[in-house]
Amino acid sequence: MKIALIGITGRVGSRVADELLKRGHQVTGIARNLGDVNPQPGLTIQQGDATDPQGLTPLLKGHDAVVSASRFVSVDAKPLLAAVKDAGVPRLLVVGGAGSLHVAPGKMLIDTPEFPDAYKPEARAGVVFLDALRQEKVLNWTFLSPSALFEPGERTGVFRIGDDSLLADDDGKSWISMEDYAIALVDEIETPKHSRRRFTVGY
Repeated sequence: MKIALIGITGRVGSRVADELLKRGHQVTGIARNLGDVNPQPGLTIQQGDATDPQGLTPLLKGHDAVVSASRFVSVDAKPLLAAVKDAGVPRLLVVGGAGSLHVAPGKMLIDTPEFPDAYKPEARAGVVFLDALRQEKVLNWTFLSPSALFEPGERTGVFRIGDDSLLADDDGKSWISMEDYAIALVDEIETPKHSRRRFTVGY
């Protein structure tokens, strides 16, 4: 498949790119600053901005899906959705956050006392982005939330899939490596199981 990846220079975006390339997909990596991207077979690099739909649309044309790995505080859902639809790409997959996951009926992780203040602006922007997706009637979208602790780590290929609730192990730890997250996201690209909805991944 041919995949456009917005935010390829980020920690998650770079790992998603590696997983896609490892499986033989063609990747167009898009970022504002391309200085940190190393050339690889199967990878095309394009400079672009997710907040500029007119400039982004031509870069997305001809792809089977778009993956957005941009930070929510720097991307508005509406221009991005417009660019994907104008480009004629049928699918958008979004690297989500854990803050919007439910920890109890009607209560999100971001609303718990333990949620760090430093992460709240990004998490609240992620809630707004997810709400915008849920109002989208045309585009086939998927939003993948990681677990609470989301850091670089090991690629094990062993994890659990959930829906809107935070996943945790028997000791209450909620975590997923970025490498295993990338596996779950690429699995969803290859075999869609969560069309027009959010899901989560964790150990």
